[in-house]
Amino acid sequence: MEYTEVVRKRRMVRAYDPDRPVARAVLNDLLELAIRAPSAGFSQGWHFLVLDTVETREAFWQASTEDPAAEPDSWLRGMRSAPALIIAMSDKIAYLDRYAAPDKGWADRDETRWPVPYWDIDTGMASLLILLGAVDHGLGSCFFGVPAERHAQVKQAFGVPERLAIVGVISLGHPAPDRKSPSLKRGRRPVAEVVSYGRMQPAPHPGEPES
Repeated sequence: MEYTEVVRKRRMVRAYDPDRPVARAVLNDLLELAIRAPSAGFSQGWHFLVLDTVETREAFWQASTEDPAAEPDSWLRGMRSAPALIIAMSDKIAYLDRYAAPDKGWADRDETRWPVPYWDIDTGMASLLILLGAVDHGLGSCFFGVPAERHAQVKQAFGVPERLAIVGVISLGHPAPDRKSPSLKRGRRPVAEVVSYGRMQPAPHPGEPES
């Protein structure tokens, strides 16, 4: 599939065929793409926890859901049908260690040197490569977050070291009919609205006419 077609076809899929598993070979192919993502200083401070068995997926939903005994809503029912989940995690320490190396020289390991948390950004870029690779394999996927108050439970359930932070989760599987997000009705903002060349012009406040 051509790259532009992959990008245009990518969307968040929220319902899957639970009877069609994702082969380990395909998961490995997607993870091979993920590790091709750029990372600051080639720190590669990411880790991916694959949950592709009934037991591990159920353990995730139990740990990440506030009330596992409650009747799941339509979103959760659809997401729980995914035959594979990948928890994407970042390792800030790997970046602090890398930039304390002689060729970088930030021996003080001061986090304020970092204008933004590149460990999370890089893990997000790696996750996007998985989402795009899924399209190329004819799969559906969705990137979603774990509620902040449930991070500790999820990490404990799977023996995740404290130094790793959960950035998000990718669900994978063969798409089933689902309802597209109502948010899509807002429409995609055109390039002219979100791109500037050379200098940005002040945008009018909502409700104000353009000059």
